[in-house]
Amino acid sequence: MEKSMGLCFSMSPLFLLLGFFLPLTMGGHDYGQALTKSILFFEAQRSGYLPSNQRVKWRGHSGLNDGKISGVDLVGGYYDAGDNVKFGLPMAFTVTMLSWSIIEYGRQMGASGELGHALDAVKWGTDYLIKAHPQPYVLYGEVGDGNTDHYCWQRPEDMTTSRAAYRIDTNHPGSDLAGETAAAMAAASIVFRRYNPSYSAELLKHAYQLFDFADKYRGKYDSSITVAQKYYRSVSGYGDELLWAAAWMYKATNKQYYLNYLGKNGDSLGGTGWAMTEFGWDVKYAGVQTLVAKFLMAGKGRQHTPTFKRYQEKAEFFMCSCLGKGSRNAQKTPGGLIFRQRWNNMQFVTSASFLMTVYSDYLTSAGKSLQCSNANVSPAELLSFAKSQVDYILGDNPRATSYMVGYGNNFPRQVHHRASSIVSYKADRTFVSCRGGYATWFSRKASDPNLLTGAIVGGPDAYDNFADQRDNYEQTEPATYNNAPLLGILARLHAGHSGYNQLLPVELPSLKPIATNPKPATKPVVNPAPASNAKQVVVTFKVTSTWVQNGKTYYRYSTTITNNSSKNLKNLKLYISKLYGPLWGLTKSGDSYVFPAWINSLAAGKSIEFVYIHSASPAVVSVSSYTLV
Repeated sequence: MEKSMGLCFSMSPLFLLLGFFLPLTMGGHDYGQALTKSILFFEAQRSGYLPSNQRVKWRGHSGLNDGKISGVDLVGGYYDAGDNVKFGLPMAFTVTMLSWSIIEYGRQMGASGELGHALDAVKWGTDYLIKAHPQPYVLYGEVGDGNTDHYCWQRPEDMTTSRAAYRIDTNHPGSDLAGETAAAMAAASIVFRRYNPSYSAELLKHAYQLFDFADKYRGKYDSSITVAQKYYRSVSGYGDELLWAAAWMYKATNKQYYLNYLGKNGDSLGGTGWAMTEFGWDVKYAGVQTLVAKFLMAGKGRQHTPTFKRYQEKAEFFMCSCLGKGSRNAQKTPGGLIFRQRWNNMQFVTSASFLMTVYSDYLTSAGKSLQCSNANVSPAELLSFAKSQVDYILGDNPRATSYMVGYGNNFPRQVHHRASSIVSYKADRTFVSCRGGYATWFSRKASDPNLLTGAIVGGPDAYDNFADQRDNYEQTEPATYNNAPLLGILARLHAGHSGYNQLLPVELPSLKPIATNPKPATKPVVNPAPASNAKQVVVTFKVTSTWVQNGKTYYRYSTTITNNSSKNLKNLKLYISKLYGPLWGLTKSGDSYVFPAWINSLAAGKSIEFVYIHSASPAVVSVSSYTLV
């Protein structure tokens, strides 16, 4: 859980103490493994009813009555850090950054087989945010409160602390919270546009309403939800979130209104004025400036080009400051890590590294370089510095410590995290009391009984020192917003650049199936391919009925899957897009459709039929994968 820290910024570049960068030459890292682990962390942070495909097995259902006393269903979402509170502002920022990681590097995630898991991480958050927005001008921004939560040390499954729900509305505004949630919904709508169009449309509907709410009823959310002030105080105000939301609304809708909003409000809301050396859940200016710079490089500035150039100047100030080649430079530890504050410094490292990574790719796509006050910097140099920050996190540092739990041999073992530090509810259902948890589990000088795989902890101090102790919450507590930006960088570093123009819309790949039996007794023939290229599995459809109701024409479509091979067809996975109505005859599994439970395989020459009804053209059905045995 983040303790709010004082924020220093000025309309001129920030002055921070200048450290120095000491490059460390060590062995290369397995970025693919780190990506897998970093996504897994989000499953450990889940609140609500856990799904059947939950991979973090030591967690159980929790928070099942959230929202009940307020007459609203607020079950689900994420615990932000090592506590059991659901804070809306950092949760929404986490979803935005997860989505941005996929939007930029979904192709690389697909190549590593992690895209499906990343989509699941986004959807777990957006499903909750939809619930938290039951009316256009109502948004629930917190469940539980930090004061009672910090008094107790309990597993989420045992919670006895307050689960009160707190909201903003027209009489109690919160433009920063509503704006960030609008950004999250808009960014996620881009992610799901290919994989789940109807869900994407629903997210965009919420984004429209939330942006309108944020802009029309202005105010700081922590003036309305005062219990958040001690933990997630909005020090920067709401100007950055309004611009941030407008940028994401433009990316999601391509509507000129939002581009005009960025142009007309850039000066008054600080987008062209604040020169920042940090980016995170509270301060979004560097993120907005990076996005607007991308719009400018892509030729979308139009009449706002002079204003957008001022955004870009501030974006490049941020990049140069991180590199140590600006007029005012970010502080670094002796080992070369960006250092902003002693409490959970890693959040700023991962967020800054993400911005440098995407900006490097934008510059490469535009054929440009970065102009710093002390040097002309190539895109490759910018990416190399971002990589150095990731390598530091993964173990290339003076302590040779990995700050990702479960990666490498030397990583934190006493994480400041209630669920991981207490024996799993699955292993021992003995109730852990509020204060008893402190006496029995918090004070234990031993490794956590549950491995919080993939968690990025707060990290070292300004001199690269780190104490692996559970009560050292400034250094050993993880947070979802530490991990979210890292996903994109790890995917980028693992798979490399794919040669496409990053200034153009990225075409996300089809989902690869997740292997459930990686070492079968007999090696089968696996054929991942779209149906149009697969003669062994043929997809045909026909309209079997039509009718008109309330002036709208509905169609009943029958689709047949035929096994044209000479072997049994098993493990069939179908991808279905542009489906806007109910479907019968298949079972939904994640983002795919599979055989119903009572059918194990399809014999040679046999067919299976499924039907669906909607008032549109036929859905697009393709074969993701199958096995011939």
